[in-house]
Amino acid sequence: MVPYAIAGAILSELLFSKRIMIDESKKKKPVHCIDSTPMGEPLIDRCLEMISLTKKPKSLQTWISRFANIKKLNHRVAEALCSKGILRADEDKILMIFTRKIYPEVNPEPEKKLIERLQGAIFAEVGDIDPRTVVLISLAKSSDLLKVIFDKKKLKEQKKRIKQIANGEIIGKATQEAIAAMHSAVMVACIMPAITATAVNR
Repeated sequence: MVPYAIAGAILSELLFSKRIMIDESKKKKPVHCIDSTPMGEPLIDRCLEMISLTKKPKSLQTWISRFANIKKLNHRVAEALCSKGILRADEDKILMIFTRKIYPEVNPEPEKKLIERLQGAIFAEVGDIDPRTVVLISLAKSSDLLKVIFDKKKLKEQKKRIKQIANGEIIGKATQEAIAAMHSAVMVACIMPAITATAVNR
């Protein structure tokens, strides 16, 4: 599920940054590049380049699937955080034989601020929630990451609130069009793992 959540986050960021648009009037919701200017984030820029170089606009579902299947996607995200000084690349031994890459946290401040944003939106019941926090909660909810961060009992008490946020019912100054497009990306990212699992099990 996490790769699809990452894919949804990438598409949402491209939407917020006005690099792409989703044609909501068509059934397959084709994605169009409207500005190919790099954003300075290697992974996001690579995804933007993929969209900009396609000859015929491809569906939202296609891009979610392609981004989620980028080779070593999780490592590329971790490496981006390493470049910002948030994580550190290291190696670990399994059974004294196998080596794996690990990324211990070296700067907990960004994570702390992120959790505070989520906490404020979910539990403090602030009036307006910024669009990126809406995306964050939607994706964290769909990938069960909220249960990792917060107490399950407290989350259950806020079930209605979380659903309202995830559905885009509580938003700040972002236009309804932008929220609708973003939710298209998030919803596709949420259902793609189920579609993939069904196809594999047939």
